[in-house]
Amino acid sequence: MNTTESETLKYVTTTCPYCGVGCGLNLVVKDEKVVGVEPYKRTPVNQGKLCPKGATCWEHVHSPDRLTTPLIKKDGKFVEASWDEALDLVASKFKETSDKYGPHAFGFQVSCRTPNEECYLLQKIARMAFKTNNVDNCARICHGPSVAGLSLSFGSGAATNSFVDLLNTDLIFMMGSNAVEAHPLAARRIVQAHQKGAKLIVCDPRYTPTARLADTYLRYNPSSHIALINSMMYWIIKEGKQDTAFIEKRTKGYEDLLKTVQNYADAEAIHGVPLETVKKIAFEYADAKNATIIYCLGITEQTTGTDNVRSLGNLAMLCGNIGREGVGVNPFRGQNNVQGACDMGAYPNVFSGYQKCEDPAARKKMEEAWGVTDLPDWYGTTLTEQITACGDPIKAMYMFALNPVVTYPNTNHVIESLKKLDFLVVQDIFMTETAKYADVILPGACFAEKDGTFTSAERRVNRIRKAVSPPGDAKADWEIFDMLAKKLGLKGFDFNSAEEIWDDMRKVTPSMYGISYERMEKPESVHWPCPTLEHPGTPILHKERFGSADGLGTFFGLEYRQPAEVADAEYPFTLMTGRLIFHYHSRSQTGRAAVLDYEVPEGYVQINTEDAKELGIANGEKILLKSRRGEVETLAKVTDEVAKGVLYMAMHFGNAAANMLTNTALDPLSKMPELKHCGVSVQKIKEAN
Repeated sequence: MNTTESETLKYVTTTCPYCGVGCGLNLVVKDEKVVGVEPYKRTPVNQGKLCPKGATCWEHVHSPDRLTTPLIKKDGKFVEASWDEALDLVASKFKETSDKYGPHAFGFQVSCRTPNEECYLLQKIARMAFKTNNVDNCARICHGPSVAGLSLSFGSGAATNSFVDLLNTDLIFMMGSNAVEAHPLAARRIVQAHQKGAKLIVCDPRYTPTARLADTYLRYNPSSHIALINSMMYWIIKEGKQDTAFIEKRTKGYEDLLKTVQNYADAEAIHGVPLETVKKIAFEYADAKNATIIYCLGITEQTTGTDNVRSLGNLAMLCGNIGREGVGVNPFRGQNNVQGACDMGAYPNVFSGYQKCEDPAARKKMEEAWGVTDLPDWYGTTLTEQITACGDPIKAMYMFALNPVVTYPNTNHVIESLKKLDFLVVQDIFMTETAKYADVILPGACFAEKDGTFTSAERRVNRIRKAVSPPGDAKADWEIFDMLAKKLGLKGFDFNSAEEIWDDMRKVTPSMYGISYERMEKPESVHWPCPTLEHPGTPILHKERFGSADGLGTFFGLEYRQPAEVADAEYPFTLMTGRLIFHYHSRSQTGRAAVLDYEVPEGYVQINTEDAKELGIANGEKILLKSRRGEVETLAKVTDEVAKGVLYMAMHFGNAAANMLTNTALDPLSKMPELKHCGVSVQKIKEAN
């Protein structure tokens, strides 16, 4: 590169748009185009390293099939429209729906991929303009049980410790997390801790790349988490290895736990793990000076998801592993802003900072700050319940940067539900599988084209910064919301920057008031809670007291329950779903990165070697999977990574859609659908002669 060329380059520091680790990176810009990525070496999160997704995160930015102008469906076909025409139509249709049907006729769905400022703004519009709490985000189908479970156990629905704090632990207990593929730079911290001498125990029904790193790998039967954890706790208590002082001083409900675990002395018939192995890992966890628990969607995406999370909370409190360095219970968040979308109040029962809508004082504060009256106090309809309610009572839906046709359970059900709506708005950057069903499509901006913040899995609020302008007439999404609010006649939407929106949020959110844009200029940024500008932030929660009203952690006696649907004679295999290192969600971005698409261009299902032999299925052969909800053709990957009778399928591929098969049955507490467990059949596809 010559000097002249190098002088045209600029580096824009921002945050990766994929998983919840929050890696820093520099977008390389030349002639107003993003031409590459370089790791940001000053942040403590990723220390100048990136995973395959982060290293290619720029490739979709200037994709030729980006949405560039508003589109309105007329006579079944999309036609280009001006912003005024499109937003006038949205405003008039939503007002008409409000006048005719009232606040329960709306569904607002917010993406966990989008900045905090935009999540905050859309829920504010929903509540101000339409007096509805029918606003939710896609944490509902990944870490909704984390919010619910950790809140019930600890009083706060967030990770207790930071990634770098893993270097202070003596033992890492991982359950339902394949961090090497799903969170590679957090996995790097796990490897560093392991190299320092920390023991690594990995519990997973599948022998994953993460499991290969373990000192002890434990394969248990899918969805039997509670039975296994209860058995561990029984033996910890039986041998007197519990932290009695911590239990007496800082918790309540212990007698309830003690009574329940008596039934799980030997639960091998449920979870499939030999008793001596259960004792071994239980005692190793209890005997470690500092032990930390890591989990992910293998725990949460169940009809018992909230109870699974509470079980891990029980285990941590039983051994006093909360509130100091090197311990804790830490969900690895799947999306870049899954923590933040919840923090911002894009949730059916809370305002920003988890201030409850049912609390009169919280509503009064918001009404005074926003200049409105009569904000709703009721618990709104959740994400997947909104889909089922399409047509009755939900008539109009606003879908912001989500692709539920691929990512929600039971694809056929999703499609039929969306067709029942009177009016659907989709705001996105590509013509997704879901956008095709919209009445109006609004072209937004990707992460490289706007300012804002993402909040990572460790509660660290990270800046994103505009590197280039959106294509064509596309706009930053917060600008679209600002324009729409004015069309709806709302006051207080004269924002000129993302920073002004952030300040509007933090002035009504005590837990984040102290986190200003100026403070986020530091490479390490700030962890919430941070109540004042002088406060240093809080990397470790619950040091002196839990987040509950009485300051105590709560034990729960939780019984094992079967999944909603188990394998039977008609559908004899158990299907699990998950992620791959080379792709992300519905591939609307990673599918446009050439090297990632080259690595894994199409979907497949892992099937056990013995099962494949019995069915006459060869590796790479096309097979047909069927469930009670649909069927899909895919390729067989024959392996011993999964147990006999168990299948594993990545959820990324629209042309081999795992969610054609998955179950919509819900966790009663968090309303999480059971994406990780359903019954399927397998059939070899015979080629025509």
